[in-house]
Amino acid sequence: MNYFSPMRNFVTYEWFTIFIIFGTICIVLAKFTNSLRFQDFLYVVGNSKYLKIYSRQQKFIDQFDSFLFLNLALSTSIFIFFAYSAFVSPLSFELIPFSKLLLAVSTLIIIKILVERLIGSLFEIDALIDNYLFQKITFKNYSGLVLLVANLFLIYSKIRLDIIIFTAISIVCLINFMGFLTSFRSHQKSINANFFYFLLYLCALEIGPYVLLYKAIREYNA
Repeated sequence: MNYFSPMRNFVTYEWFTIFIIFGTICIVLAKFTNSLRFQDFLYVVGNSKYLKIYSRQQKFIDQFDSFLFLNLALSTSIFIFFAYSAFVSPLSFELIPFSKLLLAVSTLIIIKILVERLIGSLFEIDALIDNYLFQKITFKNYSGLVLLVANLFLIYSKIRLDIIIFTAISIVCLINFMGFLTSFRSHQKSINANFFYFLLYLCALEIGPYVLLYKAIREYNA
């Protein structure tokens, strides 16, 4: 079985190189703003130290998380581009349509967070939702690091796209599942006391947005 494909076209993907460099710069800036926090962040999977310390210091707009979010949005958009090209329909890169995809991904993530905070306020479970969001955002930002590495392989390696994509998706799903378990265990008593609202939250805001993202991706190819 051939696990390799021809080398990617460097000229075609030079914009992706720029985006990846920008994403890497964002990660470096996050480390520069708080090197100790970044070091703890790298070990967040399997270690609750980061979540226990920094959840108490969270802000509505956090500079550290903002830099990591920029990389997450860029890396996710690039990864979606390659995944769609590999499994749905081959795409040729165009800056304007890709910018729309990037905007859709960024907007969806931001609106989702704002709506989640609003729901937490409406049902008077602000503390629960804020802590849950902090943990979820942390693991999503960590996934952004994984997707950045995956994109490097997608662009510059000879390994088949489907192998890289399935491997990256598996790792990202595992990371976020571990994050969900961590959040559930940390707030199990509060969740049990507000189980109906938490279940409603999961159905409305953990499934619905991905349907919207799928529609945005289809628009991208239209």
